[in-house]
Amino acid sequence: MNKTIISPSILSADFANLGRDVKELQDCGADWVHVDVMDGHFVPNLTIGAPVVKAIKPYCNIPLDVHLMIDNPQNYIEDFVKAGADIITFHYEAAGDLTEDIINNIKSHDILVGLSIKPKTPPQEILKYLLMVDMVLVMTVEPGFGGQEFMKNCADKLPVIRQNAPENLIIQVDGGINKETAQICKNLGANSLVAGSYIFKSANTEEAISSLKII
Repeated sequence: MNKTIISPSILSADFANLGRDVKELQDCGADWVHVDVMDGHFVPNLTIGAPVVKAIKPYCNIPLDVHLMIDNPQNYIEDFVKAGADIITFHYEAAGDLTEDIINNIKSHDILVGLSIKPKTPPQEILKYLLMVDMVLVMTVEPGFGGQEFMKNCADKLPVIRQNAPENLIIQVDGGINKETAQICKNLGANSLVAGSYIFKSANTEEAISSLKII
């Protein structure tokens, strides 16, 4: 896959105007819209749930890329499917022995399934799942808050995953992404980038998205 999929995170959007911001991302060339779901337990922040995904779905003609940073993700898959998620990514650390069951549950709804790992999780722990999922999401910050500094040692996991992955696996990176760190990640094997602060704090949304695509 030569194309880099850009999935801007609405964690940095204006929550009073999410519909407007989602539509703007789409109009400015975003490939997906990344939705960070946090429960205040798995990560130290509380964000949005399935009702907000349902509310923004009518404004979005591109895939909603839903990232579940929550405990017990198996209990919420149907809610997010019904709300309109096109991709559901959950954390290996939250799933444990239920990882394969959750993968199969998400796939049964004919949407894409992603598996994510936090900074302290070695990539070797998820290699056995690479043939089962559509995407692996490597966190390059501790999940919970936007605007954190990129952790290069986390990006070093990317070649391990790429070398063991099927050719069509999407490898996504989330955390501290800007034009410079995006280049590092792409060189190491990533082909999907999540960016929040870099895009929403830019003076020109379209140029910011474009700058990540052309590296």
